[in-house]
Amino acid sequence: MSSLASQLAQIAANSRSTLNTKVLKAAHSKSLIFEPRVAATQTYPEIYSICLEGFEELCNLDSRFTKFAQSLWSEQSQEADRTQMSAAENAALDKHVEAFLHLCGSRLRLMPAIKAIEWLIRRFRVHEFNTAALIATFLPYHTIPAFVTLLSILPANIPKEYRFLDPYIRSLTAPPRAAIVQQATNRPELLTAISQYTLDSCKYQMEYPGLISFWGGVMVEATNGLLDKYRSGRRSIQIENDNALMQQLAPVLSDAMVMKSSPGLQIASYMVVTILAAKGGLADNALTAFMDQLVHGWTPETMRPGLVTLCIISQHRSAKQLSARVTKALLKVPELASVLNEIAKDYRVDKLANGLALALVDRLHKKGDVRSLPVVNSLLLGNVLREKQIKVVYKSLLVAAHRINDQVDQDGAIRKELGTILVSLSQASGEVGDIVRATIEEVDFDIDALELTLGASIRPKLAVEDATEAAVEETTLKVDKEAELAQNFEKLSKLKAQTASCFAEEPLDLLEELYSLFLSVAANEANLQKFDEAPVLSRTQAPTKLFYASFYMRLWCGSLPALAKVAALDHVKNLLKDEEFAKLDFQAVVPYAIVALSDPAKKVRRAAAELVTVLGSFYESKPSKARRVWGSEGLYAKTTSVNWMDFDATKSLIHSVLIPSLEESLLHEDHILAALTNALESSKSKDGDKKHLSHATRLAIFKFLSSHVVGTPLIAVKLRLLQPLNQIKSISGTSRTDLLLPLLQWWARLSEAEAQQLLARESVDEASVNNAFVDVVIANNEAGLKLIFELINDSNVVARNGLVQSLFGRIQKIWSSMKAETQFSTARALLTLSQAVHPTSSEPDVVATEAADALHKVELSTDILLDFLESLYDDIKKATEKPATKRRRVGGSEKSVDTQSPADVSASLNKATFVLELVQESKPAEHPELLPSLFTTLSELQHLRTVVGSELGYLQSLVLSSLLAMIPAYKDSKELTIDPAAGHGDILASCIQRSSSPTVINAALLLVASLARTAPDVVLHSVMPIFTFMGSSVLKQADDYSAHVVNQTVKEVIPPLIETFRKSRRNLVASTAELLTSFVVAYEHIPSHRKQDLFITLIENLGPEDFLFAVLAMFVDKYGATDNMLTFTTQIIGSFSVEIQLQTLIKHLELISDIFKPKPVLSAALLTKIDSNSEQDVQKLALKQLHLLPRLLSNRRLKQEISALAEKDDMESVKIRELYAQLLESVLTLSSNPKTKEKALYKSCGEALTNLLNLLSIAEFIKSVEALLDRPNLTLRQKVLRALEHRVDSESINSPKSREALLAFLPQLTAVIRESDDMNYKHTAVNCVDKIAEKYGKKDLDAVAAAAATIAGESCLGQSSRELRVMALLCLASLVDVLQDAIVPVLPIATPKALDCLGESIKGEKPDGALHNAAYAFMAALAQHIPYMISGAYLDRLLACSNASAAAGLDEECRANRVDCLQFVAKLIDGKVLFTALDKNFNNAAACGYSALEEYLQILGTALDKHPKSSIAKNTALFTGIFLNAFDLRRSGVLKSAQELEKTELLVNETSLKMIYKLNDAAFRPMFSHLMEWSTTGLPKSDTAGKAQRQVSTYGFLQHFFENLKSIVTSYASYIIDSAVKVLFESSSTGDEVLKTLRSRVLRTLNKCFEHDQDGFWQAPAHFNAVAPVLVAQFAHAARADNCTDDLIPAVVELAAAADSKEHHKEINSALLKHLRSEQAAVRLAVIKCQQALTSRLGEEWLQSLPEMLPFISELQDDDDEVVERENRRWIVGIEEALGESLDNMLQ
Repeated sequence: MSSLASQLAQIAANSRSTLNTKVLKAAHSKSLIFEPRVAATQTYPEIYSICLEGFEELCNLDSRFTKFAQSLWSEQSQEADRTQMSAAENAALDKHVEAFLHLCGSRLRLMPAIKAIEWLIRRFRVHEFNTAALIATFLPYHTIPAFVTLLSILPANIPKEYRFLDPYIRSLTAPPRAAIVQQATNRPELLTAISQYTLDSCKYQMEYPGLISFWGGVMVEATNGLLDKYRSGRRSIQIENDNALMQQLAPVLSDAMVMKSSPGLQIASYMVVTILAAKGGLADNALTAFMDQLVHGWTPETMRPGLVTLCIISQHRSAKQLSARVTKALLKVPELASVLNEIAKDYRVDKLANGLALALVDRLHKKGDVRSLPVVNSLLLGNVLREKQIKVVYKSLLVAAHRINDQVDQDGAIRKELGTILVSLSQASGEVGDIVRATIEEVDFDIDALELTLGASIRPKLAVEDATEAAVEETTLKVDKEAELAQNFEKLSKLKAQTASCFAEEPLDLLEELYSLFLSVAANEANLQKFDEAPVLSRTQAPTKLFYASFYMRLWCGSLPALAKVAALDHVKNLLKDEEFAKLDFQAVVPYAIVALSDPAKKVRRAAAELVTVLGSFYESKPSKARRVWGSEGLYAKTTSVNWMDFDATKSLIHSVLIPSLEESLLHEDHILAALTNALESSKSKDGDKKHLSHATRLAIFKFLSSHVVGTPLIAVKLRLLQPLNQIKSISGTSRTDLLLPLLQWWARLSEAEAQQLLARESVDEASVNNAFVDVVIANNEAGLKLIFELINDSNVVARNGLVQSLFGRIQKIWSSMKAETQFSTARALLTLSQAVHPTSSEPDVVATEAADALHKVELSTDILLDFLESLYDDIKKATEKPATKRRRVGGSEKSVDTQSPADVSASLNKATFVLELVQESKPAEHPELLPSLFTTLSELQHLRTVVGSELGYLQSLVLSSLLAMIPAYKDSKELTIDPAAGHGDILASCIQRSSSPTVINAALLLVASLARTAPDVVLHSVMPIFTFMGSSVLKQADDYSAHVVNQTVKEVIPPLIETFRKSRRNLVASTAELLTSFVVAYEHIPSHRKQDLFITLIENLGPEDFLFAVLAMFVDKYGATDNMLTFTTQIIGSFSVEIQLQTLIKHLELISDIFKPKPVLSAALLTKIDSNSEQDVQKLALKQLHLLPRLLSNRRLKQEISALAEKDDMESVKIRELYAQLLESVLTLSSNPKTKEKALYKSCGEALTNLLNLLSIAEFIKSVEALLDRPNLTLRQKVLRALEHRVDSESINSPKSREALLAFLPQLTAVIRESDDMNYKHTAVNCVDKIAEKYGKKDLDAVAAAAATIAGESCLGQSSRELRVMALLCLASLVDVLQDAIVPVLPIATPKALDCLGESIKGEKPDGALHNAAYAFMAALAQHIPYMISGAYLDRLLACSNASAAAGLDEECRANRVDCLQFVAKLIDGKVLFTALDKNFNNAAACGYSALEEYLQILGTALDKHPKSSIAKNTALFTGIFLNAFDLRRSGVLKSAQELEKTELLVNETSLKMIYKLNDAAFRPMFSHLMEWSTTGLPKSDTAGKAQRQVSTYGFLQHFFENLKSIVTSYASYIIDSAVKVLFESSSTGDEVLKTLRSRVLRTLNKCFEHDQDGFWQAPAHFNAVAPVLVAQFAHAARADNCTDDLIPAVVELAAAADSKEHHKEINSALLKHLRSEQAAVRLAVIKCQQALTSRLGEEWLQSLPEMLPFISELQDDDDEVVERENRRWIVGIEEALGESLDNMLQ
């Protein structure tokens, strides 16, 4: 092939436009909905109307589709042709198409979307122009059938990224997900295409969950595969691979993570990033970039998944601080620490938290961002960091504390906050505190010094002023610190000396100033000493005045730095060492020393221990004279009295309790309090020594400490001392409540503001204070409990919610220790409080809420619960009382005045709800004594619901659930009994019947079931109404709990109920009819998944041997023998043993027999009530039941189990056989009942019998058959054989036992055929032989051949019975297939009889279609399997019968059978035999008419197709005769209808081509020559009409011949030239219609010759000159009525095109121009039209003779005929278009 040709071929292959009609038709047939053959015939308006419906439905579903109505779905779109559009138009259309596909993606499972896309495919060819977008749209649905359909219409060249679909396109199978993932892994372009499509969908907000899921899944798996693929052991290569991977994936992931409008896409991208981080080993900069992009795009919806992803990425990143962007984003997360704690349950978050903490600390010291400190604190305390990370973060905080300067923190706020955080962390409890403290020790960092440093920088500057000065202006300029300190000391020295105790009076302003100055000098010993000597402290008067020591005592008990506390303790310690204090009793310092010993700071505890040691030296020996107690006067307020200890008690406290515990107290802050508790708890020493405290000593210490707790104004001191004191209940009869109750009273008297002020001053937790103060009240202390309830009812206390909660909490805590009487009274009081409502609101206040909560949490005794229940009775009775009987007149009318207001009723309901909830929560099983009261309450609720008008379902459920929990206690204990006379069963029945709540009904039914098991006498008399109601309510519920309720009710209630019925000695089944009816009626309302299990449970509890048949019968009676019902009943009976099933079937037959009795008993009780005298009603009722019987007998499980048992030989099998015999007898008895002879009843009986017999294996069944066939009952024997026939169908062809048994039975069947006189019996036997032979015949050919001989003989096929002969012929047809050559001996008898039957079937007025088809079936079998047996006379006779059959006008089935047979004949019989018979049979077929001829030619065509060329070539003489006869049909006049003649000739022509295709030129040319000779000389010269008709047929063939074989046979035209010229010459002078037809066919034949001339045949002058003049001369006859101008003009045009030479064109043109001068306008007009066609076809080539044409054209411009003139102008226009210039100048 030349390069130009290859380029043209390539262009053609890539071109989407073509003029090839087959290609266009194939392209038009591409459809998603229709088969190609259907699609090819559809027009665009039809397609548009169908698809528009889908588009409109999509618009209804989503309004976004409407924007496409003016583009893709406009009316003009029907005319769109993409091949004619410009590139810009196509690009614009692509945008619309792709947007539409994106929007359709979410609805591809809906038919409207498929219809809509169908229009895009059919009209816009999107599968060719937008292949990638279309595949991407469908790819997420690659498993649905529509995707396979899409593959079938894709073009050959699909986009490169989707080339992996090629094998699936070829096989039309759906690609599996694994294949897509593999290709996405190995083909980057595919992954990019999928990703880009998904991103575009999300960008335009057209995504859907399925697309996101598909992209995410593929992306994750592909990423995982890429990571494995790119893994390398060489570092350099690995880096290159990582870079390549990031270049491929990073852009997609970057875009996906910031797609805020698509949270699903973001989360999917997080998954991919997680895989990359976990498995990719990426560098930190890449991971950081991913983290930055993630937080840049996350939204509140994706924040949590984003945090999880950050955590995972961080785990694979170096342990360094996070970037600024990530840090800022994390700071905006609400409750970040709690969120991270929650995430930490599933993922490691430590590295993220560590990086965040480090970044926040960095922001703190660089930018002074104090907002980050709480976050860092929460991270450190949140258990999200590991030990090393905690240490690193804390060290960074310490470093930051040093680095922060005045430039960052001008006012000291940051350092203050940082100092607070550092100290709190160092004092934290638990593991974090230990780690922090260890960190401080590791770095050798003095936390106290740091705190003081920070404090000196951050606290307000001290400005000691006179008492009259209020404050110093905050804007005081900074001076040098030392100068300022000296100035402050100077002012301090001028302050007035203070003498009063700091605990009695609280000069807060002065104390705050002194604290501040003390803190500022605490780190400097000299300054500290100078401060101590200040006059204001009155140190010199310390022995007599209290200010000095109390100042330091108050200082160390406050929330100050540890170093300050140590300094304070040291000052007091040094003070006590002074000899002046040796005469004083300093026991007042002991409580505060205990507080210091329990301080969290170890240094403070050490200093306190030194102080206690010094104190101990005061009490080593008893002084001779009692010492004055320091602080005995004025230590506390005047209203407070302190219980001071004597010397011995003080000594015991210090030397026996405090000093021995000092060492351990240094180790742990709580030890001293525990030691104090142990000392006060018992007077006996635990280690058995004699150093123990006496009762008097312990009491003295107890009173001493308690009085200080009451007296001290410091909340922190009270709180710390209460820890051990609240552990002591009482000492020597003195309880802590007696001593500490004033503390609670004082605290409760404070207002909310005052309390908060105290708490804030000392930074103490309110809840801890409330709880500690309330804990002073012990159980059974009347005064304490009385105070609690007084406080609860105090309006001032109620305003303090925290205190109220603590008061109620105390009641709960001491409840278990209360005496029963106290509990009872307290419970009553709490109940009263719980039902109180707010005076200004209907909502319960905090007291009511807390009281209710307390009752819910404490354990209530039976007596209390009984009291609560009894308290309900009065309320409910009041609510249910009728209005007063007296009436008063109001406005002239009488109205009753109701005694109950809605508020009262509501209160009663609230109280009832509350009490019943308490009962339920109190473990009702432990309070069985409540059962009578609860039943009474349930009864009262039934009355109350009528008043309220509400279901009160919740209240009833509470009562019922409590009752249900109590019943087991009555079952287990004989001492507990339920009174049957109390009417509990009636109450439950009323509750069930009147309730509409499923919960209430379920609970009541469970209670009924439980009572039936425990005390059946209580409920059995009320159970029937309950079951009746169950059928209409609870059985309808679909939940599992309702199913459990019903099952329990059935299991527990029915067995005792049935036992009761048995004792009554009535008919058991009839007695339970009402019960069974309630369940059967409810069947249609029971959820489908529960039906079977429910009824099986019911029957098992009723007793299947007695009730199974009744339930099945009632089902069919109620709902009819529908398929669903029969299936259900079959499943039910199949759940029981074989014995039960057979017994059930027997009883069911007895029930059916009972229906036919004059006075039915059982059926009247169970089934629909009918008039027993109405035979129609009886039959209708019985028919329902009989429909059930065959279905039950066909139960597969029954059959399998009976077969298994029948093979055994034990007692069980004997029982089964007895039941089977009884069942068989019952069925036969019923079928013989005269009342069952009605057609439907009789049929059902027969089916039942058949199914019954089918229960046995075939071997056992045949043994039974042999006995039954000997019985005289012919009907029974026939039924048995029919049953055998059905059994044969169901038997396996591979079963040896079945095969042996059935083949052994064949002789007996043959004997029946031979000997029986009953035609029906013979017919059944033949059918049995047919089935047996078809399935097993090839295993025993001799037995089957013997049967075939019998069937073909006189006793069967020779009988007059039509049905028998039909069956015999069909059986013989089957036997031919089985026996094949072995049946040959039978054929001399069978074949003539079969042909006789065939001939007989088509005779008479009404042909016999069944016999006809049977005969053809036999002959078709012969033709198929042993065709050599059909020859000679048999074949002639068969063809003749077939012609007659075709002419008889039989139905379609007969025609199909006949054609099938003849097709086998045409294909398989020897060619010579067949073609000879066909030659003989042609005239007969023609005589029989069109139908016979049509079939004849079809057979001939089939034979030509199927037989080889050699066979065709050998029989050319026969074919010549056949086709000459066929071509002579027109002349013979056999076919009168012109339409039939045309169809026949067309069929003849097509058939002749089949013959020609198998002949070579040497074989066919003589035949062709003979044909032409036969058409012209085969008849006498006088028979011109016959000759013309022959030629019409011949030229019809020739036209078909040249049109189909084209240039191959152009040379054959030499045989027709003379004949054609003669025809044209002779026919031009006559107007005969036949000759006109002949002339037309000649012209068309010549036209096809000219058209397909590729060898220059017609350029030869001999050929051209013979034809051209005659053709052109035909224009002279254009004015005649029989002119053939329409055929003439194309012929002339094609001749001019074929004779491609200037001379020939000139000759034709000259001859044509002569006719333009004709007098006849029709001639001129015909020539002009011919010139127009020539000009259009040949163009400039033809117009070379234009100079000769111009004079004629000019003349024609003024022609007399307007039509001629108009066509001339058109000719001129055509010439101008061809030449590209005007003729005006030439024509002037």
